[in-house]
Amino acid sequence: MSAITEDIESVLYSEEYIRDTVSALATRINEDYRDREPVFIGILKGSFMFMADLIRKIELNCSVDFMSVSSYGSNTNTTGAVKINKDLSGDIEGKDVIIVEDILDSGLTLSYLINYLQVRKPTSIKICTLLDKPARRKTSVKADYSGIICPDQFIVGYGMDFSEKYRNLPYIAVLKPEAYTK
Repeated sequence: MSAITEDIESVLYSEEYIRDTVSALATRINEDYRDREPVFIGILKGSFMFMADLIRKIELNCSVDFMSVSSYGSNTNTTGAVKINKDLSGDIEGKDVIIVEDILDSGLTLSYLINYLQVRKPTSIKICTLLDKPARRKTSVKADYSGIICPDQFIVGYGMDFSEKYRNLPYIAVLKPEAYTK
C-alpha cells in the first residue's frame, strides 16, 4: 500500500463512474448551449481535474477562465468567509457563464461568487458541479448541472484535497477520520 492510499477508507466513485458522469454533464451542456459560446469558469483548486475532463467533451465554441477562492483553510468545515485569491482574467459582460465546481457543499462559496459575478453583467450564470452534498447546504444555491448526489462524508481525490493532499487520486474516496484528526 502506498503512502497516499493508506489514509483511504473506501473508494466512493471509480474513475469509470466519474468519466461517465462527466460525459453525461457535457452532453447536457452541449445541448443547452448549442448556438451559444459560454465562458467556463473553473474554481481552483478543487475543480481542475473535473474542469479539464469536462472541457474536453464540450463541442461548442467556448472560453475558459479560472478563479481561486477559499473558505476552508486546512479545516474540514467551511469557515464561511470567502476570500478571492485569483480573480477572472477576462470580461464576462454579456456572456453566458458556467461556473465549474468540484462539489456543492454548504453553498456559501457559490452564493458569494454568484453575487460577486452578477455585478459584471453576464447574460446568465449557471452552476455545474460534479458532486452535490445537500446534507451540508446552508444556502438556497442549487446546481443547474449536477453529476452525483454524494453522502455527507469527508471525501478526497479527483482534485479534492485535505490540507493540499490527495488531489492526485484518479477516483473519489472517503478519507479515514484519523487522517484528518491527527
